[in-house]
Amino acid sequence: MGQKQVKKIQTDDDVKRKAVKQVVFHIKKKITSEYLGIEYIKEWLLQIEELLAKEEFDIKEYINARKELNDIIERTLDEQMRFKLRDSWLSMGKALEKKAKIY
Repeated sequence: MGQKQVKKIQTDDDVKRKAVKQVVFHIKKKITSEYLGIEYIKEWLLQIEELLAKEEFDIKEYINARKELNDIIERTLDEQMRFKLRDSWLSMGKALEKKAKIY
């Protein structure tokens, strides 16, 4: 009658991947309007989605992607968009520091 569901034990990498996915989702929501340099962030989003699609989680690749995001932010002329992206840059740093809960 009552079947037990087996919970998958999350690793630190699983937690980090999920947090980065949330950051990417929020960045996509923020870039609704066109601005000068939007093509750079769209290209970065494609690269980060390729990273997320990979089976393995290499923290070095994500750190490099975060550095690239910082470069894009520095080249963004639209002040409001730069502030929004900088918030996402900080969130991505926090996402890469996340750890799995210990039960």
